Amino acid sequence: MSEEQKKLLEQQLWKIANELRGKMDADEFRDYILGFIFYKYLSEKQYIYANQLLETEKVKDYLKVTDEADLEAIREESLLKLGYFLKPSELFSSIAKKGNANTEDESNFILEELEEILNGIEKGTMGTESEDDFNKLFEDLDLNSTKLGRSADARNELIAKVLSHLDKIDFQLKDADSDVLGDAYEYLIGQFASGAGKKAGEFYTPQPVSKVLAKIVTTGKKRLKNVYDPTCGSGSLLLRVAKEVEDVGYFYGQELNRTTYNLARMNMILHDVHYSKFDIQQEDTLVEPQHFDLRFEAIVANPPFSAKWKGSDNPLNESDERFSQYGRIAPKSAADFAFVQHMIHQLADNGTMACVLPHGVLFRGSAEATIRQYIIEKQNYLDAVIGLPPNIFFGTSIPTCIMVLSKCRVSSEDILFIDASNDFEKDGNKNKITDAHIDKIISTYRERKVIDKYSYRATIDEVKENDYNLNIPRYVDTFEEEEPIDLQAVSEELKALEKDIAQTDKTIADFCQQLNIATPF
Repeated sequence: MSEEQKKLLEQQLWKIANELRGKMDADEFRDYILGFIFYKYLSEKQYIYANQLLETEKVKDYLKVTDEADLEAIREESLLKLGYFLKPSELFSSIAKKGNANTEDESNFILEELEEILNGIEKGTMGTESEDDFNKLFEDLDLNSTKLGRSADARNELIAKVLSHLDKIDFQLKDADSDVLGDAYEYLIGQFASGAGKKAGEFYTPQPVSKVLAKIVTTGKKRLKNVYDPTCGSGSLLLRVAKEVEDVGYFYGQELNRTTYNLARMNMILHDVHYSKFDIQQEDTLVEPQHFDLRFEAIVANPPFSAKWKGSDNPLNESDERFSQYGRIAPKSAADFAFVQHMIHQLADNGTMACVLPHGVLFRGSAEATIRQYIIEKQNYLDAVIGLPPNIFFGTSIPTCIMVLSKCRVSSEDILFIDASNDFEKDGNKNKITDAHIDKIISTYRERKVIDKYSYRATIDEVKENDYNLNIPRYVDTFEEEEPIDLQAVSEELKALEKDIAQTDKTIADFCQQLNIATPF
């Protein structure tokens, strides 16, 4: 698909999404449009796979299959291969066609049937390996919400209209190398994030930042055994990592928000990640970590900035092996280092982690200073600190940084500091990191280059001399000296101006004398 076709598709989808908007907030109508797109995806995958099974049969079009034995055979194979099953009458195209039938009776009323189909997808997986991945996936699609219309008929008309628009779009699922739908889904998630204000931080990391994190943790690797995101949001960061290597063995993630957790599972499946290759869980990562005993080769994260947590108020944290060795517990007003400690615990011996954090983690004192010193002095895991531009995240304009930690550091005697805070382009009311900026960050990191006013390799002793304060200006001097001022030239200019002023005053006085009026000076 060309860039022009891609942009056209994105415009179509955004136009369809706005059909649903009405009086709903961005995060509300997001759930509907993404849910319907997901239903269309499941239907088309089912149709393609069923037709493959029917290649040697007399009836080769799945929509025309009526034999119960054939349907049962397709159901069994689909549950193994796809993880779910849809009958021909339950496919997206069938429901869209029925909802938009030009009839005078009630045969085009589809709300109850659609709700039954969506619930049926979940129920049909019970007792199978895919049960956890499909459980309550559509729970945020309330087809009876008055926000879709005051009456059932109004709601039915709106939903049928949206389904009809979506049905006309070809997501090219037959092309194995195409990820049209996945890209379109990512585009919509980004659009919703830009309109969701502070809520956007719960589920979306801007793609340029995701690229930086993904490229860092995949440095020197073509394959990953696994990748983990403890605050995975919509799952976009995990999926971005997969684009940087030939293969990822398994995806792991945890997300607190229930709706966002559902979005992440949908996003995985939409990007053709098989249900047997990902494990996304819904719980508070700091309180109830769901993958505690596992270790990961790559970890990426964009935790909520300075989130409140129990901290030292919870006596269990004192004995929790994730936190206990550091001597202090991260303050209850800022869980940033608690997330860092959690990720260090989950990191494999050959692993690298990259996470986005507020600048405060670099220099704040008290407990955070103690933790910071332990990571640098005792563990020696801190590999790099990268300063990012301000105003690049949705919902906040604060400057942020990326901390890179590794248990297999190549350059264990120094820490690389990169100041990329001035490298951005304006994008509306936000700032944006371009591909050129990303390439500069990554090449500097991978080659550990020292660039004047951009990067510096500080020895551990230098960091120690700074009391383990990691504030980037302490290591990267970005001060631009002003051009020296030629005082003699300035003096000559002032003399010339005085002559001009005197001549002008004389001219004005002459005019005033001719007009027989007083001079203004």
